[in-house]
Amino acid sequence: MSQLAKISVEKQPRKLSGTVVILAGDGARIGPAARNAGLEPVVSRAAAVMDFKGKAMSTLDLPTGVDGIDRLIVVGIGKPGELKELDWLRLGGVAAGAVGRGKRAGVLLERPDGKKISPESAADFALGARLRSYAFDKYKTAKDDSANGGGKEPPALVLWHPEAGQVRRAVTNRDAIAEGVALARDLVNEPPNVLGPVEFVERIQELAAIGVEIEVLTEDEMKAAGMSALLGVAQGSSRPARIAVMRWNGGRSKDQPVAFVGKGVVFDTGGISIKPAAGMEDMKGDMAGAAAVTGLMRTLAGRKAKVNAVGVVGLVENMPDGNAQRPGDIVKAMTGKTIEIINTDAEGRLVLADAVAYTEDRFKPQFIIDLATLTGAIVVALGHQLAGMFSSDDKLAAGLTAAGEATGERVWRMPLAPEYDKLIDSRFADVKNSGGRNAGSITGAHFIKRFVKSVPWVHLDIAGTAMDSPQTEINRSWSSGWGVRLLDRLVADRYER
Repeated sequence: MSQLAKISVEKQPRKLSGTVVILAGDGARIGPAARNAGLEPVVSRAAAVMDFKGKAMSTLDLPTGVDGIDRLIVVGIGKPGELKELDWLRLGGVAAGAVGRGKRAGVLLERPDGKKISPESAADFALGARLRSYAFDKYKTAKDDSANGGGKEPPALVLWHPEAGQVRRAVTNRDAIAEGVALARDLVNEPPNVLGPVEFVERIQELAAIGVEIEVLTEDEMKAAGMSALLGVAQGSSRPARIAVMRWNGGRSKDQPVAFVGKGVVFDTGGISIKPAAGMEDMKGDMAGAAAVTGLMRTLAGRKAKVNAVGVVGLVENMPDGNAQRPGDIVKAMTGKTIEIINTDAEGRLVLADAVAYTEDRFKPQFIIDLATLTGAIVVALGHQLAGMFSSDDKLAAGLTAAGEATGERVWRMPLAPEYDKLIDSRFADVKNSGGRNAGSITGAHFIKRFVKSVPWVHLDIAGTAMDSPQTEINRSWSSGWGVRLLDRLVADRYER
């Protein structure tokens, strides 16, 4: 797994030295410990010259002239009374970015108004720093290529806080989240010649070391279960399909599990309905749903979440050889429903049809949330800022909306209605896999919904948020690992005992 920033926590030393990071509020006001260290005149002069006003997420980087401190980084927090939970995550990312790779710094965690920064906020700061420090550079041979994400080791930060012991415990919890996000990012960033279905399973099997129970279904086992929808997608590839089941049993034995299902198309050419060449290289990320589920299971196990959770990922490659599925084919899903193939590039929903049916039938979960880079239509509708959410259950949808606001991995509820569902009625089979161009993300969701019997269900279309993702204070990677923090927060807030 890619290396992240090293974080340690200590009480403030008597004398500050080396590279020091401090926080400044509106008007470039700094906290009492920073003032006592003689930093106020330095900050005031530099702020006046460089027009630094302490605006949130702004930075000031300067040599100090103060004995022992050779570099001072001032991070603006704006008005301290207006800070939200998510802001501490962002501030940590800003600080790590300002410190830079290969550097070490001490961070004086104090507010300019003198009020205490809670251990939880300090831990969020640490998480933001670790996420910002992520870089996928394993294939770069020029290790000084820092401008393009390669080069030096991640930064090392020492957080100075008066309640160091409590902060350490909170940081340990956040470390599990950081590692889950980093795993998801790594999986999506890997080139497709390296990460096929079998290799993806090998990465998953590494989670056994932290207590995740893993089971793998081969093509023969899927064929015996009647999963012709999923297997039809894979039949044009020389790489065999797999379903991987991950189980974390942290709750009571009598508790129903919560379930997460991921689309894992390790590379998507579109099949016979082949995609345009331009941008096709990005289709290595068409397994971002499966990556998010895998990263989530890594996080739940890593922090020993008090919940029973199941992660199921369907892993296939969609290729156009002589054995590939054709438009016009009719296949039968695990549920017995027949599917007319209209477009072989509408393949992810076929994978999910069998995967969600298998998950509901076998595990009888409290709910199913599936994640998929399902449609370009959701990017047209929502851009790269929010994921599309489709749900059969208002309570579950409300929980995800709240978790999205808390983590910054925001969702927007999209409609489900009979008028859209009828667009995927087939002349020759029970359902067709494409309703055409109009309302494409909605009809895709309706297709998956037809294979869910009665369990509360949410479909998250993450095509805009999981890959080619926005560059933010906590992410400088092509792959964001989107969904790990969102779903971990949902579980932590509403489903742990």
